[in-house]
Amino acid sequence: MQLPAAFISQTKALLGKEWEAFEQALRCEPPTSIRWNPQKTNANRLPPTVFEPESPVAWASNAYYLRRRPRFTLDPLFHAGCYYVQEASSMFLEYFITKYVLEAAVTLDLCAAPGGKSTHLSAMLPEGSLLVANETVRPRAAILLENLIKWGNPHTVVTNASAAEVGKLKAFFDVIVCDLPCSGEGMFRKDPVAIAEWSERNVECCAGRQRQIIADVLPALKPGGLLIYSTCTYNREENEDNVDHICQDFGAELLEPPRRFMPHKTKGEGFFIAALRRSGEPERPPDAAPRRMETTLTLPFSQWLSAPGEYVFFSENNAALAFPATRYREYLYLKKSLRMLSAGVALGEIKGKDAIPNHALAMSTALSETAFPRWELNRDAALKYLRKEPLRDIPTALPSGFVAVTYQNHPLGFVKNIWSRANNLYPQAWRVRMMVND
Repeated sequence: MQLPAAFISQTKALLGKEWEAFEQALRCEPPTSIRWNPQKTNANRLPPTVFEPESPVAWASNAYYLRRRPRFTLDPLFHAGCYYVQEASSMFLEYFITKYVLEAAVTLDLCAAPGGKSTHLSAMLPEGSLLVANETVRPRAAILLENLIKWGNPHTVVTNASAAEVGKLKAFFDVIVCDLPCSGEGMFRKDPVAIAEWSERNVECCAGRQRQIIADVLPALKPGGLLIYSTCTYNREENEDNVDHICQDFGAELLEPPRRFMPHKTKGEGFFIAALRRSGEPERPPDAAPRRMETTLTLPFSQWLSAPGEYVFFSENNAALAFPATRYREYLYLKKSLRMLSAGVALGEIKGKDAIPNHALAMSTALSETAFPRWELNRDAALKYLRKEPLRDIPTALPSGFVAVTYQNHPLGFVKNIWSRANNLYPQAWRVRMMVND
């Protein structure tokens, strides 16, 4: 690993006598860590899978280091949303959320792709919270959408908007998490491209861009609201200096000393995180009056959810949707303000005489276990399904129509049983291309 001379000089000044230990750590194999989805798995009875956890991540619940890095693509439980592969240092977000967010909150993950912090927030926010996961770059937003659909929390909205567009939602959010684009120094041992692209000029540009993003989005945070600022880089310009800027220029209060994760001190990559409180008098966001619901579309869709009374059912563009009733007002306000990619539970659509279930319904934790017949697959058959290959040997006991296919009792999606064969309804864009022998 050939580090830039300017980076060496800058980081030596930051670390002093710790430089040699830091440099040695950069040459070691980075650890692999995952978080289990507590809404789909029980941490005390983890399902068998393609790997074994080695030890817990000290600062996060349901999180483990692995003894080796397996091919996650070939584990059906990964595609079922039972866990997320995430760098351990960034899981420290949990410390600030569990300490400062003590009641249901409307929360924004601003730069959310690919979905690590969004899935983490979804798992740890207080019950009744609403998570808005936003990504500015459209291709990255598609990846975020896929990961959050698989995670399955119905109290989630995915949007594709700029920080300035989000900032127009005046005093709307109780919590804003900003894991900002940065120079990526913390990813050096994982990503050689980050080393090649590093320069002092790029650090300066990143720091300026981060300040602009904060200035754009901060009006959307309620006075007294919580701002989480984080990067995966080491330098002061993008970290402490920008936190000082937020305090001085916007009157925010730093709640406690920021945390800096370094690979020679903790088992994880480089990461910086700080928690701040926005000052000012509370403002009331604009009202969004609920519209009249289309009750003709609640059946059979409402029967597909385990607790239909907790949702509002409606249709958009011939698709049936369900959204948590306690957050429907926020949904309407977001819908008229931002480009929305998904919200709540996409139930399905009517085609002719059929009510066709959406794949997102199979992934949702709101799905009723009795809504559809279930077909339990072994690993080979599950991987065939995920590759969108035809499935044979359909159990004769299964009725015709839509069937939820499962692996270790976790839904993977739907097939349509037409007796002679089962039409594979797995999304074409998500199909697995890797083979076992690859």
